Amino acid sequence: MSYLDIKSKDIEPIVEELNTLLADYNIYYQNLRGYHWNVLGKNFFDLHIKFEELYTDARIKIDEIAERILTLRHHPTSEFSKYFKMSSIKETSSLIPDHEMVQNILVQHEAILKQMSKVVKKAEAAGDEGTIDMIGGYIGEIEKVSWMLDAWTKDSRD
Repeated sequence: MSYLDIKSKDIEPIVEELNTLLADYNIYYQNLRGYHWNVLGKNFFDLHIKFEELYTDARIKIDEIAERILTLRHHPTSEFSKYFKMSSIKETSSLIPDHEMVQNILVQHEAILKQMSKVVKKAEAAGDEGTIDMIGGYIGEIEKVSWMLDAWTKDSRD
């Protein structure tokens, strides 16, 4: 049964970029868990909840990205040793001030958005509407969260 209307040779570049996105999300997820566990200070209650929301969302996206790779009849990368080599996102210490945690998340969002753009370009070249649709939704969500986190970093007196 062939449910994909995409040439096999065109799928491999999409899968490669999706696996990189999967690596990005796994490292991002673990960074968020560390921030959630270790945030301190007067912003604790707000950020503890926000970080949990973010890592819960990331966990869902990790599964969806892996399942998309499987839908494309390939195997998702699942080893952290490979994630560290593939991802442009690095592990970060979670023993840092809350403002630095938020700034790190914004930097990681930028990297994830760049990788999503690469996925979309490969998917567009292959006519892979399923991947385009999935990643397009992710882009809008991460842009909105980034805007909100960026607003949180601003001094309201300015």
